[in-house]
Amino acid sequence: MTSETILTNALLVLPDSVQLGTLLLREGRIAEVQPGRSHAPGAIDMDGDHLIPGVIDVHTDNLERQVQPRATARWPSRSAFLAHDAQTAAAGVTTVLDALCLGDLGFDAERTETFLNGVKDLDALAPTGLLKSEHFLHLRCELPAVDLMPLLETVADHAAVRMVSLMDHSPGVGQYADIGRYRTMRARTMPLPEVERRIEGLLAQRERLRGPQRRALLDRMAHRHLPLASHDDWREDEIAENEADGIMISEFPVSMVAAEAARRHGMQIIAGAPNLVRGGSHSGNVAAADLVRAGLVDVFASDYVPPAMIEAAWRAAAVTGITLPQAVATITDAPARMLKMTDRGRIAAGLRADLVRIRPLGTMPVVRSVWRAGERVA
Repeated sequence: MTSETILTNALLVLPDSVQLGTLLLREGRIAEVQPGRSHAPGAIDMDGDHLIPGVIDVHTDNLERQVQPRATARWPSRSAFLAHDAQTAAAGVTTVLDALCLGDLGFDAERTETFLNGVKDLDALAPTGLLKSEHFLHLRCELPAVDLMPLLETVADHAAVRMVSLMDHSPGVGQYADIGRYRTMRARTMPLPEVERRIEGLLAQRERLRGPQRRALLDRMAHRHLPLASHDDWREDEIAENEADGIMISEFPVSMVAAEAARRHGMQIIAGAPNLVRGGSHSGNVAAADLVRAGLVDVFASDYVPPAMIEAAWRAAAVTGITLPQAVATITDAPARMLKMTDRGRIAAGLRADLVRIRPLGTMPVVRSVWRAGERVA
């Protein structure tokens, strides 16, 4: 028997417009997109709520927050993965790239355990049918880290890897360009003389390892032809270096200057959704709303708060002058294209029935229902 679902009386957020309409879902796909209401028996009335495509999150650290809900409390990894999955689905994220860190610069050793367990848990859970969202991997590679390349080797050929980003969280670079701010942050958890020794050691380590490991990483991953991103861009000369190496995504540029340079070099730009929802960066970097107004955001990522995705789209439409279809595309169609996923990201006949039902509460969008491949998951 053919499995069909009719969703009617919905405001469909289509690529170029918002229209009252009806969707016919069949065998996990959108079979028809029709204007107006359906009076067919069994049609589900959406009560005029919005329907958007399932959200595609290219970068979330949310698994880390479930694994370590307190600084000194680590949660069992498989339970944490399932909690993470439930949260992403409830936020309307039907496709998620779990952003796992490879490499430790001396302050985040627990992230290595999170990476190793995260891959194992995904391998174990994906075939069970228990996951509500579809999960892939985004490798966040810390270029100056001593342990980067051995960790990369464990996952370089993993089929779930869909994106690689090149990071450098050394003091004096990118997000931590202000060494004074970096020093103050680290001094909260260790004596200042130890912080100074760490800074000196990390700068020497960066000088020794960044260049050779960057080249080794690019060579090792070249056969995958994956989207490559640079992380926390801050200087135009580094952006030019990225373009020369085939890195055509600028992820979370920290300044307007860096974002403008990335655009001049033909790069796509990822911004953090929490930045827009909060009204600014939590670390003092450029405001995402200003980037949107300047036409310098292609894709939003949840970074560390999955519900921020849909809230950012609604807020972008409200405060930056772009339309709701344009805003929704930054969390659906644009990331699908970035990841070369041609079967999702838009409400169109033939594509996957990944859908989110939304009702505004004042100016805040509230997720009411979520479907993945035509199956209700939240």
